[in-house]
Amino acid sequence: MRIAASLAFAFVLTAASVSAQELRTYVVAGDAVPDSLTGQPGDAEKGRAIVANRTVGLCLLCHSGPFPEQPLQGNLAPSLSGAGARNTPGQLRMRLVDPSRLVPDTIMPPYYRLDRLQRVARAYEGKTILSADQIEDVVAYLMTLKE
Repeated sequence: MRIAASLAFAFVLTAASVSAQELRTYVVAGDAVPDSLTGQPGDAEKGRAIVANRTVGLCLLCHSGPFPEQPLQGNLAPSLSGAGARNTPGQLRMRLVDPSRLVPDTIMPPYYRLDRLQRVARAYEGKTILSADQIEDVVAYLMTLKE
């Protein structure tokens, strides 16, 4: 349980500057958020940079994947390799926006949710970890991972 608390704290440190007024609404359909949060496709190159960056997405804290430049990768969560073959864009978006809708006790943080958060530093209250644009960039990148 200490690991989960530490992970949640680490993610809070990188919160995006999206306020409650700017949070875009979305529709959940089954296990997916089928529509883009921005109405536009993301940029896969920017998405890769977010996933590989240890101070923005922090994805490699728990996941591993095709990032040879990152020697230390996580083993707490599934590999990102093949994510685009296993999931639809909407499923990936759901896992980023609010993974607790799929797995209530997940240690993966909600990257685009403002409610039901715990132990959020005051400077980051009312902010999401990633912006809607960043979510779409990560989805675009993960969809390129077919193997």
